Amino acid sequence: MTRKKNVLLIVVDQWRGDTLPMLGHPVIETPNIAAIAAEGVTFARHYTQAVPCGPGRASLLTGLYMMNHRAVQNTIPLDARHTNLAFEARRAGYDPALVGYTTTTPDPRIVPAQDPRFTVLGADMEGWRPVGSWGMKMEAYFAWVASQGYTLPDNPWDIWLPQGAAADDIGATSRPSRIPAALSDTRWFTDRGLDYLRGARHKPWLLHLGYYRPHPPFSAPAPWHERFDPAACPPPVRASSAQAEAAQHPLLRYYVENVPRSSFFQNGRGLGSEMSEAEVLRMRATYYGLMAEVDEQIGRVVAHLKETGQWDDTLVIFTSDHGEQLGDHHLLGKIGYFDQSYHIPMIVRDPDASANATRGTVVQAFTETIDTMPTVLDWLGRPAPRACDGRSLLPFLRDGGTPDGWRTEVHYEYDFRDLFYSKPESALGLDMDACSLAVVQDEHYKYVHFAALPPLFFDLRADPGQFRDLSADPEHAAAMLRYTRKMLDWRLVHADRTLTGYAASPQGLVVRGEGAPRS
Repeated sequence: MTRKKNVLLIVVDQWRGDTLPMLGHPVIETPNIAAIAAEGVTFARHYTQAVPCGPGRASLLTGLYMMNHRAVQNTIPLDARHTNLAFEARRAGYDPALVGYTTTTPDPRIVPAQDPRFTVLGADMEGWRPVGSWGMKMEAYFAWVASQGYTLPDNPWDIWLPQGAAADDIGATSRPSRIPAALSDTRWFTDRGLDYLRGARHKPWLLHLGYYRPHPPFSAPAPWHERFDPAACPPPVRASSAQAEAAQHPLLRYYVENVPRSSFFQNGRGLGSEMSEAEVLRMRATYYGLMAEVDEQIGRVVAHLKETGQWDDTLVIFTSDHGEQLGDHHLLGKIGYFDQSYHIPMIVRDPDASANATRGTVVQAFTETIDTMPTVLDWLGRPAPRACDGRSLLPFLRDGGTPDGWRTEVHYEYDFRDLFYSKPESALGLDMDACSLAVVQDEHYKYVHFAALPPLFFDLRADPGQFRDLSADPEHAAAMLRYTRKMLDWRLVHADRTLTGYAASPQGLVVRGEGAPRS
């Protein structure tokens, strides 16, 4: 009898990679996620390849670096020629289900310009069957809230205003949100996931279970708003002032001087960089509360799988699309080049007995979000497409140790062209296609290359907070050149290879490298 194989891919939004109890975070408590980690492997140094949501999710679900998929920002289309996890799972006989969203803008060459998906940041990626999509502007979620007897305000987003907020309360409040926890978006996503699972239990399934949190607005329903004490939260890692921070680089200056609180608090006014330390700590406590709420709801999903006898047939992956600055470097959001935006969680729980020896362990090797798709395909017995830039993580679970030829560094990219809600391109006087940066980072150094702005170089051992740029230091010139070469090597090796394994010959078509692992 063929064993049933299920996949539960849990994708949270804007969850920092250092915010996990099994990695020593001093405040956060997520017992259900910790229980999954106890049965699986936690990847401590896992990075997304791009921010914000759209580019990060494109890399997560296509297995491609941003330089290859080129959905470089929210609102920028994803080329229809690229395959993704859903399309590949269909080759294995699965009907991949989507709860949540993928922030994907369709290819305008194959859909008309009047398509309403071009009026939002992004819609659902092709190949997935939405079973809990909340609509392009959260219509489905807001409709559900109203159906429960809750009277929505004229602006539905005002459900995330703090209860009884005073006029001078401009963000980072200790008050709970107006919406009760029983009607929160976290609860809604979980209910949609459980609805699907109840109907799918008699067949193999693959479910992308997405959560909006801890994405802003940073406003948590009771009792989660007071779950953690702000005084116990770690203080922000930042320069002595926003002005001192901004002096590091022109791009950093733009964000320090232009990111509004209103993008993170429904009642926000002023700049994010103007937040006091007390406000940052209050924000962090709320952020952790939103995480704890997600954890409780994940517990409901795990309990259902155990009650229905499916837990031991299910590969579970817990990860995020990107991180969050959370006041570090006087920044809010997922922007720029600091680790807080790119370091994300990754936990893989393989029910197979071959993974028993590694349960509860923590891997320190560098891993990347592009490894997600080949990991799932490996579990399903399918090869990764040759174009895929990632590698399966299952050898870490089943063999122990680091696989031969594994990467010794991570790479990530950021595109800062003008969008309708942010204008760094105009402010910096750059050409649209020159608004890009790429990072190579290992245990010792971090090199940030800009297409049209000065580079940055950090010694991570001497300066883990990345405050001292060494790019103009003669003593570090040779080291920086090595990392420049590393980046060039990376781009040469990983340039799009969709068809480069095919070749004509006197004997006809020759195919090389299909499904081969990539370093």
